Amino acid sequence: MKVSRYVLSLGLAAGLLAGCGAEEAAPEQENNANSSGENQGAAAFPVTIKDARGKEVVIEKEPERIVSLIPSNTEIAYELELGEKIVGVTDNDNYPEDVLSKEKVGGMEYNVEKIISLDADLVLAHGSTAHTSKDGFEQLEQSGIDVLVVNDAKNFEEVYDSIEMIGQATGQEEEADETVKEMQTDLAEVEEKAQAIKEEEKKSVFIEVSPAPEIYTSGSNTFMQEMLDIVQAENVAASEEGWVPMNEEAIIQMNPDVIITTHGHYTEQPVEGVLNREGWETITAVQNKDVHEVHSDLVNRTGPRLVEGVEELAEAIYPDVFAE
Repeated sequence: MKVSRYVLSLGLAAGLLAGCGAEEAAPEQENNANSSGENQGAAAFPVTIKDARGKEVVIEKEPERIVSLIPSNTEIAYELELGEKIVGVTDNDNYPEDVLSKEKVGGMEYNVEKIISLDADLVLAHGSTAHTSKDGFEQLEQSGIDVLVVNDAKNFEEVYDSIEMIGQATGQEEEADETVKEMQTDLAEVEEKAQAIKEEEKKSVFIEVSPAPEIYTSGSNTFMQEMLDIVQAENVAASEEGWVPMNEEAIIQMNPDVIITTHGHYTEQPVEGVLNREGWETITAVQNKDVHEVHSDLVNRTGPRLVEGVEELAEAIYPDVFAE
């Protein structure tokens, strides 16, 4: 029981549940980020960005000391070559390895005084926790620190918006544009391979986000659903919305062809746990030993590694098509 709640808590921190809607950057900044002219990538400050609160955040000069309040923002920042400027991260940050040596500012509840003591000039916050952090944000802003609330992305397009927003705020627009293009190219390659899967060959999939006795899965309006759509797989829980609890009898009746677990980082031997689960021996996936673990960070964190998550998911479900 404790494990399941912990997994879901981290999921919340990574933007698993539907939180604040994504907001677009101010038109002039968005146009600059998406243009292909000579001036692209040239850091021009001050910049004004409308963040996930709908607030216009004015960043007067290029940030030199950045604190990230969620792992997805941290991974985006490192991808944009901002690692040396990161001075604080959360207790949940674990990638890339360099973050392990950074100062910690707390978990889902961050330490305002710690952030201020780090002499930060920009805090990268997140829409999934914005509604519970208003007082903290105000305290940081009163201390002269810019707080940018990045959108709680619910699909790939909104992830691209997050990357571009952070790029604009830090003077790394060119790097952000390159990152988005690389992700789009890699994702297109997966989609192209998936076209080889015929309708009658599509497999039904159950994704186990947390294990028994409190089993949770991902329904529609989640990243998992979008990923399964991309690889031409059917989500047996698509009739549900968001991240929902499931009873074992319902899963047995769904009889998925494939079961994917994403909690191996928090539980031991997740695949064996499913294969040996009492009463599940009639499920097609269990009979065929078509049960696989995919690292949760790759499919939950709304950052650059999401495409890796899609690729791992595709190889697990359709090894004949995607495995090299």
